[in-house]
Amino acid sequence: MSTPVVTATPSETVADAAGTLLEEEINSIVVVEDDEVVGIATGTDLIRALDREELPRERSLDSVMSTPVATTDPAAELEDALETMHDHGVARLVVVEDDRLVGLVSTDDVIRYAPQVFHRRTLATDPESRPQYRARQETEYELADWTFDCSTVSADGLSVGDRAEFSKTISEADVRSFATASGDTNRLHLNERYAGETRFGRRIVHGTLVSGLISAALARLPGVTIYVSQDLAFLGPVDLGERVTAVCEIVGEIGDRKFELTTDVLDADGERVLEGEATVLVDDEPETATVEVEAIA
Repeated sequence: MSTPVVTATPSETVADAAGTLLEEEINSIVVVEDDEVVGIATGTDLIRALDREELPRERSLDSVMSTPVATTDPAAELEDALETMHDHGVARLVVVEDDRLVGLVSTDDVIRYAPQVFHRRTLATDPESRPQYRARQETEYELADWTFDCSTVSADGLSVGDRAEFSKTISEADVRSFATASGDTNRLHLNERYAGETRFGRRIVHGTLVSGLISAALARLPGVTIYVSQDLAFLGPVDLGERVTAVCEIVGEIGDRKFELTTDVLDADGERVLEGEATVLVDDEPETATVEVEAIA
């Protein structure tokens, strides 16, 4: 949240409030009377008043402010705050504690500090109701430790709700090989003593190595999957030797065989450690391709 909050009284004029917004470089002002929040006025409210009224400069804030005010608690989770914004049709919430004004939170604040809360979409499709397959796509090889499955075997049949999963255990050898291949030899991932003095208290897997499992899951979709874009939010560390699972689910079809997907990585307990969204193109397999399919559910 933003704090301290710039405030005004209900009797303050629209002109004075507009001047405050310009001076403070803010988009809204909270209206307080006798230490109680009674309204909020945004730049849009003031512009509308200045544009439409015959004598707008002398008009008081209490005649243009929005009331009652949508509020939240400082301990509220971001997703709950966003839901409150949605329910009230507003882009900002006044934060109060024990009836005392303590801050202001807007969608801009959320985007700046925690963009991942906008990633998740609720799907009407129940993935459990779809048949599951283990399809051997045109990967060069598979290892015994790797497991994967997909909800479809045809690139032409890809649609919203289809998903692919890929699981593997990230080993010491994986971390050291990735450090050499990528050049990321940060001691947080390679030196136990050094890592023990960090906030994690131990070595952890490279975040980009973990995110690579998303690409592995996408490779198990039918067709030739080509990355267009990927947004990621890292929610928690992954330990060496931990088994993780990438889950990619189609949530939108843009057209011309371009799809939007949610892209998550789950730890061994099923908790999300990485969350994101991707856009991919799916081309047909070359004529020389062969796909082996095994129904598993």
